[in-house]
Amino acid sequence: MTAAQAATLEALGETLVPGARQAGISHFVDQQISIPAEEALLEARILNVRPPYANFYHAALGAVDRASAALNGGRAFAQLGESEQRSLVDSMRQNKIEGWQGPAGPFVYLLLRSDAVDVVYGTMEGYAALGIPYMPHIAPTKRW
Repeated sequence: MTAAQAATLEALGETLVPGARQAGISHFVDQQISIPAEEALLEARILNVRPPYANFYHAALGAVDRASAALNGGRAFAQLGESEQRSLVDSMRQNKIEGWQGPAGPFVYLLLRSDAVDVVYGTMEGYAALGIPYMPHIAPTKRW
Protein backbone atom coordinates (compact mmCIF):
# COMPACT_ATOMS: atom_id res chain seq x y z
CA MET A 1 0.00 0.00 0.00
CA THR A 2 1.37 3.43 -0.91
CA ALA A 3 1.66 6.29 1.58
CA ALA A 4 -1.20 8.09 -0.19
CA GLN A 5 -3.42 4.99 0.00
CA ALA A 6 -2.59 4.57 3.69
CA ALA A 7 -3.48 8.22 4.34
CA THR A 8 -6.80 7.78 2.53
CA LEU A 9 -7.55 4.56 4.40
CA GLU A 10 -6.73 6.12 7.76
CA ALA A 11 -8.88 9.20 7.07
CA LEU A 12 -11.72 7.06 5.73
CA GLY A 13 -11.51 4.59 8.61
CA GLU A 14 -11.55 7.44 11.12
CA THR A 15 -14.59 8.97 9.41
CA LEU A 16 -16.42 5.64 9.50
CA VAL A 17 -15.41 4.59 13.04
CA PRO A 18 -13.69 7.10 15.30
CA GLY A 19 -10.54 5.53 16.70
CA ALA A 20 -9.70 3.53 13.56
CA ARG A 21 -6.60 5.59 12.79
CA GLN A 22 -5.18 5.16 16.28
CA ALA A 23 -6.11 1.46 16.27
CA GLY A 24 -3.98 1.03 13.13
CA ILE A 25 -6.43 0.42 10.30
CA SER A 26 -3.83 0.98 7.58
CA HIS A 27 -1.36 -1.40 9.26
CA PHE A 28 -4.13 -3.97 9.75
CA VAL A 29 -5.25 -3.89 6.11
CA ASP A 30 -1.70 -3.74 4.76
CA GLN A 31 -0.68 -6.76 6.85
CA GLN A 32 -3.82 -8.71 5.96
CA ILE A 33 -3.49 -8.17 2.18
CA SER A 34 0.06 -9.54 2.38
CA ILE A 35 -0.89 -12.96 3.78
CA PRO A 36 -2.60 -15.88 2.01
CA ALA A 37 -6.22 -14.96 1.23
CA GLU A 38 -7.62 -17.93 3.13
CA GLU A 39 -5.99 -16.64 6.34
CA ALA A 40 -7.09 -13.00 6.02
CA LEU A 41 -9.32 -11.49 8.69
CA LEU A 42 -10.64 -8.85 6.28
CA GLU A 43 -14.31 -8.25 5.61
CA ALA A 44 -13.41 -8.72 1.93
CA ARG A 45 -12.97 -12.42 2.60
CA ILE A 46 -16.34 -12.67 4.37
CA LEU A 47 -18.11 -10.84 1.54
CA ASN A 48 -16.53 -13.04 -1.15
CA VAL A 49 -14.32 -10.42 -2.80
CA ARG A 50 -12.09 -12.21 -5.27
CA PRO A 51 -8.45 -12.44 -4.09
CA PRO A 52 -5.95 -10.92 -4.15
CA TYR A 53 -7.68 -8.51 -1.78
CA ALA A 54 -5.09 -5.82 -2.47
CA ASN A 55 -6.79 -5.26 -5.84
CA PHE A 56 -10.07 -4.37 -4.16
CA TYR A 57 -8.50 -2.04 -1.59
CA HIS A 58 -6.39 -0.25 -4.20
CA ALA A 59 -9.43 0.22 -6.46
CA ALA A 60 -11.69 1.33 -3.58
CA LEU A 61 -9.21 3.85 -2.17
CA GLY A 62 -8.50 5.15 -5.67
CA ALA A 63 -12.23 5.63 -6.27
CA VAL A 64 -12.58 7.56 -3.00
CA ASP A 65 -9.68 9.86 -3.89
CA ARG A 66 -10.89 10.40 -7.48
CA ALA A 67 -14.37 11.28 -6.21
CA SER A 68 -12.87 13.58 -3.60
CA ALA A 69 -10.68 15.33 -6.16
CA ALA A 70 -13.61 15.79 -8.56
CA LEU A 71 -15.88 17.21 -5.85
CA ASN A 72 -13.35 19.19 -3.83
CA GLY A 73 -11.05 21.11 -6.13
CA GLY A 74 -8.48 18.38 -6.64
CA ARG A 75 -8.01 17.56 -2.96
CA ALA A 76 -7.54 13.94 -1.90
CA PHE A 77 -9.88 12.56 0.76
CA ALA A 78 -7.22 12.81 3.50
CA GLN A 79 -6.85 16.54 2.75
CA LEU A 80 -10.51 17.34 3.37
CA GLY A 81 -11.95 18.75 6.56
CA GLU A 82 -14.02 16.52 8.81
CA SER A 83 -17.38 17.77 7.54
CA GLU A 84 -16.29 17.39 3.91
CA GLN A 85 -15.14 13.84 4.62
CA ARG A 86 -18.45 12.97 6.26
CA SER A 87 -20.39 14.46 3.36
CA LEU A 88 -18.44 12.46 0.79
CA VAL A 89 -18.82 9.25 2.79
CA ASP A 90 -22.56 9.85 3.13
CA SER A 91 -22.87 10.38 -0.62
CA MET A 92 -20.78 7.26 -1.28
CA ARG A 93 -22.95 5.24 1.10
CA GLN A 94 -26.08 6.32 -0.77
CA ASN A 95 -24.51 5.78 -4.22
CA LYS A 96 -24.99 9.48 -5.03
CA ILE A 97 -21.58 10.39 -6.46
CA GLU A 98 -21.80 11.20 -10.16
CA GLY A 99 -19.04 9.57 -12.19
CA TRP A 100 -17.91 7.20 -9.41
CA GLN A 101 -15.26 4.89 -10.86
CA GLY A 102 -14.45 1.77 -8.89
CA PRO A 103 -16.18 -0.83 -6.76
CA ALA A 104 -19.73 0.26 -5.88
CA GLY A 105 -19.74 3.05 -3.30
CA PRO A 106 -22.20 1.39 -0.90
CA PHE A 107 -20.14 -1.82 -1.01
CA VAL A 108 -16.91 0.11 -0.31
CA TYR A 109 -18.68 1.81 2.60
CA LEU A 110 -19.92 -1.51 4.04
CA LEU A 111 -16.64 -3.33 3.68
CA LEU A 112 -14.35 -0.59 4.99
CA ARG A 113 -16.71 0.26 7.83
CA SER A 114 -16.68 -3.39 8.89
CA ASP A 115 -12.88 -3.47 8.77
CA ALA A 116 -12.76 -0.28 10.86
CA VAL A 117 -15.18 -1.74 13.42
CA ASP A 118 -13.04 -4.90 13.62
CA VAL A 119 -9.80 -3.01 14.16
CA VAL A 120 -11.30 -0.67 16.79
CA TYR A 121 -13.51 -3.07 18.71
CA GLY A 122 -12.16 -6.54 17.90
CA THR A 123 -9.34 -6.31 20.45
CA MET A 124 -9.00 -6.60 24.21
CA GLU A 125 -9.05 -2.80 24.43
CA GLY A 126 -12.10 -2.62 22.18
CA TYR A 127 -13.99 -5.14 24.25
CA ALA A 128 -13.09 -3.19 27.41
CA ALA A 129 -14.27 0.08 25.85
CA LEU A 130 -17.62 -1.56 25.18
CA GLY A 131 -17.80 -3.09 28.66
CA ILE A 132 -17.76 -6.63 27.27
CA PRO A 133 -15.77 -9.30 29.10
CA TYR A 134 -12.82 -10.38 26.98
CA MET A 135 -13.03 -13.95 25.72
CA PRO A 136 -9.77 -14.96 24.05
CA HIS A 137 -11.38 -17.68 21.96
CA ILE A 138 -13.54 -15.02 20.29
CA ALA A 139 -11.28 -11.98 19.80
CA PRO A 140 -7.68 -11.58 18.60
CA THR A 141 -5.07 -10.92 21.27
CA LYS A 142 -3.05 -8.19 19.57
CA ARG A 143 -3.55 -4.82 17.94
CA TRP A 144 -2.60 -4.27 14.35
